Amino acid sequence: MSIRYYSSTCVNGSDALFHFVNFAAARIRWSMQKKMGLLFLACLLVCTGTHASYARQGKTLTQVSTIDALLGGVYDGKMSIGQLKLYGDTGLGTFDALDGEMLMADATAYRIRSDGSVQIAGPAETTPFAAVTFFNADLEKTLPGCTGMEELTRQIDAVLPTPNLIYVLRIEGTFKEVITRSVPRQEKPYKPLTEIVKSQPTFKFENVEGVVVGIRCPAFMKGINVPGYHLHFLTKDRKAGGHVLDISVSHAVVKVDTTSNFYMVLPEDQDFYKVDMEKDLSRDVKAVESMKK
Repeated sequence: MSIRYYSSTCVNGSDALFHFVNFAAARIRWSMQKKMGLLFLACLLVCTGTHASYARQGKTLTQVSTIDALLGGVYDGKMSIGQLKLYGDTGLGTFDALDGEMLMADATAYRIRSDGSVQIAGPAETTPFAAVTFFNADLEKTLPGCTGMEELTRQIDAVLPTPNLIYVLRIEGTFKEVITRSVPRQEKPYKPLTEIVKSQPTFKFENVEGVVVGIRCPAFMKGINVPGYHLHFLTKDRKAGGHVLDISVSHAVVKVDTTSNFYMVLPEDQDFYKVDMEKDLSRDVKAVESMKK
């Protein structure tokens, strides 16, 4: 736009100057808004990149949402698997609308569905709840044979330096028996998770080789994550698995990553804003973690 254009359409030069000044001011405001927007985006990317870079140094568990929000029916995926991998290569969680149990190992996110099948999740798929870290074992223990989840967790607890840190586990070996579950994909309006697991499909494996990825959280993380042990299983051939309800070991090795830092990404939507998280849902957590069909 030129002064000549305004001069040819205005009554006098003062009008032309007035229009030009207004036009110039509008251009400056637009330019400043654009620059501020780009600056904000750059800061956001720097912050995200900074934490992702920090997470790569290890000792950090990055979590999407809270366990109480999941119990309350916040099932819509919020973070893509591609973005989740910026924060870790090992962990567990679920997928959008609870469509399968997630086990991440060696930077591959496996979806274990309610029909028993296993798929590799693509980078654009999303999760409403997950927790991951860049796995770097601090201690390793050969597990003697054990029967049941309680005996297994006691054996692992015996080698941990304190119950007051977060631990990410990787157990590989042969298992006498593993009982798992995976809930089916949900449709809105979503039911509470305690209702969904009452009809959950369960799977039983005997004398099977595979890997267990798990997280052990301290008691003070109640409401945020699952206090105690939360384990997911995947067979060695990567064709079956699920959320572990019970497990017995023939012989296996557990590797433990001691994790002293915690980073949380909370959803920013109405479902999360409105979910009631003032209740003590400890009993619901225990029911969901251990309930068998």
